[in-house]
Amino acid sequence: MSSSVHHSPEPAPIVACTISRDVQNFDLLIEDMEAVLGENWGDLGFGEALAFFAQPDADALEFVAIAMDQEDEDNLVLLGEIIHQARSRNIRVILIAEDVSPAALHQLLRQGADEFVPYPLPENELEAAIQRIRQPEPAPVLAAPEAGSAPATRKSAHDREGVVMAVQGLAGGVGATTFAVNLAWELCNVAKKGKPDPRVCILDLDLQYGSVSTFLDLPRREAVFELLSDTEAMDGDSFTAAMVPFEEKLHVLTSPADMLPLDLVTSEDINRIIAIARQHFDYVVIDMPRTLVQWTEAVLNGAHIYFALLELDMRSAQNALRLKRALQAEDLPFQKLRFGLNRAPGFTDLSGKSRVKRMAESLGISIDLLLPDGGKQVTQGADHGMPLALSAAKNPLRKEIAKLALSLHQLGQSEVEAA
Repeated sequence: MSSSVHHSPEPAPIVACTISRDVQNFDLLIEDMEAVLGENWGDLGFGEALAFFAQPDADALEFVAIAMDQEDEDNLVLLGEIIHQARSRNIRVILIAEDVSPAALHQLLRQGADEFVPYPLPENELEAAIQRIRQPEPAPVLAAPEAGSAPATRKSAHDREGVVMAVQGLAGGVGATTFAVNLAWELCNVAKKGKPDPRVCILDLDLQYGSVSTFLDLPRREAVFELLSDTEAMDGDSFTAAMVPFEEKLHVLTSPADMLPLDLVTSEDINRIIAIARQHFDYVVIDMPRTLVQWTEAVLNGAHIYFALLELDMRSAQNALRLKRALQAEDLPFQKLRFGLNRAPGFTDLSGKSRVKRMAESLGISIDLLLPDGGKQVTQGADHGMPLALSAAKNPLRKEIAKLALSLHQLGQSEVEAA
């Protein structure tokens, strides 16, 4: 390894750099960088990176690998500037993160990071990420519609670029729909006084047992089936017409009135729905079926964050491991998953917290969200068709979800203001 980019030997040009508080904290990263690049890489501290980008040697860089852990979340502004400066010089960015919150990752990815790899590094994952960023970025192609083809989806008058957040439960009763509904409602109400509320929608894609409409006491419309049956003819008007508003703030695409097969829609249908939802809304929350289907891949690829809810029990652990193996076997973006533990042990439950740590280590995952047990108030609120913010505002589960929603929104707003 080259200890400094300023002292690399002439025959070995530096094509990549690690950027971290201390690269020795990421020994597996050192090994993988040496395995892939040999001596053709160097390492920089956070403070050195911006100065190095201004030097001629930086012109030869293909990419930088920013390695960070939980302690570095206080430096998100600096890390964001490093990413911005790198991308302005056509230098690709890989994030290597250990125990970093979903909100922090979301901010850095939106600021321009190309790839995310969790630490400890999965086998061959860094090499695969490097190969992906070395592929040329496809130029956008505007093709004229063929004669007789279906009309193209109309561009929304809102012209938004909404954030997509999918939620899937890894076992029955882990609270995925509760989390999805309450996260969507909290996002509707995060704006400061005097600021416009974000436009938020929730899509219930569990075509058989979807219960978002029940949780919000909303009717199921026949228009949903018509929309799903012919997404090629869908435009902004038909999409919003199929939705049901809740409290004039949250827009809901309920599951169909009748139980339908999950393969009623294809990946192309789902991609169209996500695309038009992003155009019309600032936040798009998707409540997924527990079953993996063909179009799960489309949602996984289209989502910015994919929350996977589990509990501290054997069934959740086994299902999490099976899901991890399935996604990695198909080379799908497993790194987008953010595992949330519902009914997590309390602050003083040291034994329970130790079990959570052992569970995460044995599965090789990071549990990013610890959601407290909301108790009977959660069930009572769902039965009355009301989010926790309206039925039990002081509930500990509601407070944790509200904190997450506020964090995500504030980060998004700071990016907009910085731009």
